Amino acid sequence: MLSGQPHRFKDLQMNSLSPRAAVGLFLIVVLAWGVNWSVTKQLVQFLPPLWTSAIRSWIALVGLFVIVGLSNNLVIPERRDIPVVLSVALLHMTLFSVLVASGVRFLPASKAIVLGYTTPLWVAIAAPLLGKDTLTAPKLAGALLGLIGLAAILNPSSIDWTNVNVLLGAGMVILAAISWAANIIYIRAHRWIASPLQLLLWQVLVATAVLTTLAMIVEGPPQVAWSWRLVSLFLYSGLIGTALAYWAMSMVNKSISALTTSLGTTATPLVGIASAAILLSEPIDASLAVAAGLIVTGIGLATLGDRLLRSQATASG
Repeated sequence: MLSGQPHRFKDLQMNSLSPRAAVGLFLIVVLAWGVNWSVTKQLVQFLPPLWTSAIRSWIALVGLFVIVGLSNNLVIPERRDIPVVLSVALLHMTLFSVLVASGVRFLPASKAIVLGYTTPLWVAIAAPLLGKDTLTAPKLAGALLGLIGLAAILNPSSIDWTNVNVLLGAGMVILAAISWAANIIYIRAHRWIASPLQLLLWQVLVATAVLTTLAMIVEGPPQVAWSWRLVSLFLYSGLIGTALAYWAMSMVNKSISALTTSLGTTATPLVGIASAAILLSEPIDASLAVAAGLIVTGIGLATLGDRLLRSQATASG
């Protein structure tokens, strides 16, 4: 059903989840996103980054059209929601996706996911500088721990500084994390009309159009040697790693506190490291383990500091 503003809160009531179902969906999100980095690492061996992202986005678009349509959340965005649709589509679904796909060609998936999930640290650093937040002691401590972890994973014994491609790959994944952080800062300031779930399909639609256009211009028509393995990788990445994960996260956000989801997503890089070791036989060296521990702890501190600040603001009216 196509509808506008009058029904924008209806889905919040109709699609509420029990705590057990919400936790189950959340575990699916963490697993889907964590494994997707190893899948992307394999996909870019077959296709260049733009076409990898574009084809995955087309598959996700079809999957989300079915999911959103069946859940009665298909709406026409109002004009005041257009900026957030463009923000998510361009900064996260396009720029983040392409930079990760480009960077993971030159980096182990396990190192790439740790660098990619430094996003909350960049939010903790940038938001106060932009006047969008206050830098509390826990957030400062978390940011410092995360930066130390970043230094641990970028040290010369872990990253080959003489290899330009490796440095380029690391730089692109860090830029991807920063672009996602910029999107998060904007989302926090946006006054939503429709719900995030109702806008999800439109965000993916815009991203798909932009990615396909860029791929045609930059990389030309795709030259694909299709195989069952490649089809399986794309189906996982598009349907599970993207469509199902986005939908599930939208549902989880309605049923679990923001603190729980924020802290819970810190498990994603740990799942990514484990899946890379299993699927790609990537070693887990000491610097990777130390960096992951520091960054996850830093994200946890920054998140707790953010929630503490918001709780105090709520208490003071």
